[in-house]
Amino acid sequence: MGTTSVRMPGTGDGTSTASGKAISGALWVVQILLAFVFAYAGWTKMVKTGAELRATIPWITDVASPMVRGIGICEFLGAIGLILPAATRIRPRLTPIAATGLTTVMTLAVAFHLYRGDDSMIVVPSILAVASAVVAWGRFRKAPIVERGG
Repeated sequence: MGTTSVRMPGTGDGTSTASGKAISGALWVVQILLAFVFAYAGWTKMVKTGAELRATIPWITDVASPMVRGIGICEFLGAIGLILPAATRIRPRLTPIAATGLTTVMTLAVAFHLYRGDDSMIVVPSILAVASAVVAWGRFRKAPIVERGG
């Protein structure tokens, strides 16, 4: 006898148990917090001038301007991907994919700071990498969002 996932009204995910709802709720909280952080960081890297960025972000001097803009674009689009597909339930598989991409970006940031000898600079990207990885795992495995009409 197989089990069937029951979609709870209004949740859009396949969770039908109290623990499933709690996991989904916790994932939503983390997704929203991450989206705010990455949207702000990405937007800043996309719109501020090189001089403005150098004044606030020390590692900018070691990275080409197009790469900084590219990182900003990845962070900003990742922030959108954490929320929009899941909230609209249109292609919700893009949400854990976005979280995986952000995990990759933050893992590379940790490696970059270790390479530069900025050991104190790895705390924030490490936390963001772990949080993004948790969202990816949670939305791929524990509480995936069901596509609209699915």
